[in-house]
Amino acid sequence: MHIIKKKPIQNTSFELEESHLFWCLKCNLPLLEEQCGICREKGPKVDLSLPGDVRFASLHEKNLINELIFQSFGKNPIAEKLILLNKIPGEDKTDEIIVDGLHFGILRFDMKELAFKFDLMVEGACALIDSGINKKHIRISSGGRHLSGKKIDGTEVIDFSNDIIKGDTVLVTGKGLCGFGIVYRDKSELMTPGQSLKIKKIGSGRVTFLPGKPRLEDVIRANAPHMKQLVTDAVNTIRGIANQKEFRESHVYVSFSGGKDSLTTLDLTRSAVKKPIKVFFANTGIEFPETVEFARRFCKENEIELIEVNVNEAFWENLQSFGPPAKDFRWCCKVCKLAPINSVIEECTRTGKKCLTIDGKRRYESFKRSRIAPKEENPFIPGQVSVFPIRNWRAIEVWLYIFYRKLEYNPLYDEGFERVGCWLCPAQMSAEYYRFSQMHPELFTRWNEYLLKWANEFGLDERFVRHGFWRWKTLPPKMIRLCEELKINTKSEPKKEEFGITVTGGVSPCKTGGYTMEGKITGLLPREAQNIANILGENVFSEELGVLLINTKGGNVRIFSSGHISINAPGNEDARSVFENTAKQLIRVKKCTKCRVCLKVCPGNAIVLEPDLKIGKVCTRCGKCTGSCVVVKYFDRILPDFGQG
Repeated sequence: MHIIKKKPIQNTSFELEESHLFWCLKCNLPLLEEQCGICREKGPKVDLSLPGDVRFASLHEKNLINELIFQSFGKNPIAEKLILLNKIPGEDKTDEIIVDGLHFGILRFDMKELAFKFDLMVEGACALIDSGINKKHIRISSGGRHLSGKKIDGTEVIDFSNDIIKGDTVLVTGKGLCGFGIVYRDKSELMTPGQSLKIKKIGSGRVTFLPGKPRLEDVIRANAPHMKQLVTDAVNTIRGIANQKEFRESHVYVSFSGGKDSLTTLDLTRSAVKKPIKVFFANTGIEFPETVEFARRFCKENEIELIEVNVNEAFWENLQSFGPPAKDFRWCCKVCKLAPINSVIEECTRTGKKCLTIDGKRRYESFKRSRIAPKEENPFIPGQVSVFPIRNWRAIEVWLYIFYRKLEYNPLYDEGFERVGCWLCPAQMSAEYYRFSQMHPELFTRWNEYLLKWANEFGLDERFVRHGFWRWKTLPPKMIRLCEELKINTKSEPKKEEFGITVTGGVSPCKTGGYTMEGKITGLLPREAQNIANILGENVFSEELGVLLINTKGGNVRIFSSGHISINAPGNEDARSVFENTAKQLIRVKKCTKCRVCLKVCPGNAIVLEPDLKIGKVCTRCGKCTGSCVVVKYFDRILPDFGQG
């Protein structure tokens, strides 16, 4: 068999120079290490486009691929074969298809047509030709090896099958060549002078499918040595940290989403520690019904204590204030997931004990997670320590573990979902959102009706919603270009939200000690709050959590992207004072008139006014600029009533 090498697509979002697996040519199955655990033969390397988070195709994905290939070529030689999918960059859900160690093609969701499409790759085209497929086939007289990307004159076409129409993707053969191209003409003109065919990709040599259809059990056996080492390392990581002195008297908690990664992490944790395990599950009220049912059933059948944090209608109650969530505005995660879970964790740490949480995050999942450390302490919840035992695992390794252990998993994976979070999450692909609409039309209708009403209020037509552009606050360049191609208006008429601060919780005793005060900020972006944070105290902003933490002299301030503000201080008056001081500074940054008075009184040159008010880290917090600020003096009427709540 001749395999034409394919270089991986470079993606600088991940700190990975290359990604690959191996393929046993004798057993015809994927290997995670070079040597097969069954036949002991060494397999050739198969390069993967980055990040290389390769996985097994689900039953739904297999059916899609089989149907699309059959529609194009009348026969499907890979119908019964093992198929791997490797996520690659694209407009939406886009996966490289790997069969028999070949880069066979690409399965992608077309956001224009809102349908799945199949694109050939040169190895796949050559293997189809070798398998005897003669539908959509053109023979050319050219024998050169540098035809990829070039257009062929009709006089160079020797023969073609009768089923070809203009615009078709066709299989192409020449003198010792095989590949594929796109037809520019109707078949009646294919052999006449003029440009008839564009060669997309062509290569030399024979490419064949391998014999044999490996069973899943064979793939598990072949990779057993590799998986054994992975599992040993993960178990030792969990066990080693859980047995440290500071955690010996504490429960071990597992963050459980109902997804494959947290399922694997939970099972590894059960193997690693003998002490009681508790599971956190955030039921946001917008979880897939299948996920909620699975999480409850799995924990019950395995006698695991499940702490289900249920926020019921919190999402819908806050929707009017925040509008639809977006990839760059995930207020729902903070309101429906992080805040409730954090409250539970704070309760666990209130006695001074550490809270050890085992988490299933993996670095292959996204850019933000590509730099996950083995262990992290939560700066926003003192006492919580998170451990990530499978951070270096790829999806295929997670699935091999699940299959080997015969673990029941979330049924949504068999339906083509790559992620099983909230059903209306803006982070999911349009392909998955479309699939969701087929499976749960009643839930889809509720959300779609809201989106259509929202779009109408902002002067956007229904196609803006139908094609999924509501999932961004600020559309990225490729989505702007797509809107232009579809002639969809992206200029909304946003409602201007006035700046304001409202006390929502008053001052009350805190379970973890001291006093808290809660409020709501409107019309203020997190970056604007961060601009003024240095005058209040040492601060840190977590983009992933969407929270700005400020340690002031009188207490701690947390400002969330959702607009929620929380103060924790030793005493009642301290909490009220910190809230008021924080409110004054937020008013400054929002209402700054750029009168430049503060620049003159600042002894440390810590203030910048252009393009916006910003106080640098050299600020000594002397307070002179605040005392001289016209905004603070004349706009304090917008401050809330700080009396008892």
